[in-house]
Amino acid sequence: MQDFTLLSPADALLVHRRDPRGVHRLILNDPQQFNTLGEIMLASLEQAVQQIAADPDARVLVLSAQGKAFCAGHNLKEMRARPELAYYQDLFARCSRIMLALRQLPIAVIAAVQGVATAAGCQLVAQCDLAVAAEEARFGVNGIDVGLFCATPSVALSRNILPKQAMEMLLTGEFIDAREAQRRGLVNRVVAAGQLDQAVADLVQSILAKPAQAIALGKQLFYQQAGMGLDAAYQLAGQAMACNLMLDVAQEGVQAFVEKRSPSWPL
Repeated sequence: MQDFTLLSPADALLVHRRDPRGVHRLILNDPQQFNTLGEIMLASLEQAVQQIAADPDARVLVLSAQGKAFCAGHNLKEMRARPELAYYQDLFARCSRIMLALRQLPIAVIAAVQGVATAAGCQLVAQCDLAVAAEEARFGVNGIDVGLFCATPSVALSRNILPKQAMEMLLTGEFIDAREAQRRGLVNRVVAAGQLDQAVADLVQSILAKPAQAIALGKQLFYQQAGMGLDAAYQLAGQAMACNLMLDVAQEGVQAFVEKRSPSWPL
């Protein structure tokens, strides 16, 4: 059995576990509030991601949720209770730190989306490296429905799907289903609800079969070059590949290919 540690014991908003293979799982566990990113949830998420970043044996992070919703964005009741600019600035700064921390993890981050993901919840899916969704899942950035343009969600969303598709979602607040999210590039795979766990497990296993050093180097390069011009991107990518080839895992992998055998490397 895998151990679960409640990072917020009083409310059980987030459950964190790590198995012997280095797979971490963060579970949004506040279904009555649709797993909104309230103050407790944000604090728990930030703490959990920091712990994973400090784990040298971490290999994969799976982010999932309990209940009908994956995440319904920020907690509007908490936000309405404190109509203060400084409070709002701090709230969105904390959320942005979490999103950036997920990107900076040197491991694959996978969202397992079983239900609705809206506003900052959709942002959370977009911020993950990979996403698997159940057929029932829906995605939206509908803050505009309450007069609030989803500015921070737009950052991650516009880096997943085409600009006009992102703007349509942001300006209309309309939702898209899981299949459309896959077509637009927001999620990788769509499966029946009963197959979600297995689909994620298959993806995890595929990643675990690859060397951690190469994945860490590749993830960093992938996102760094995306914000560069073409010349600079190729220069950086070439340097990354040269450094990658100097790693023992790459030398073994190439040698195994030449010798027509399976590579033997530390996973």
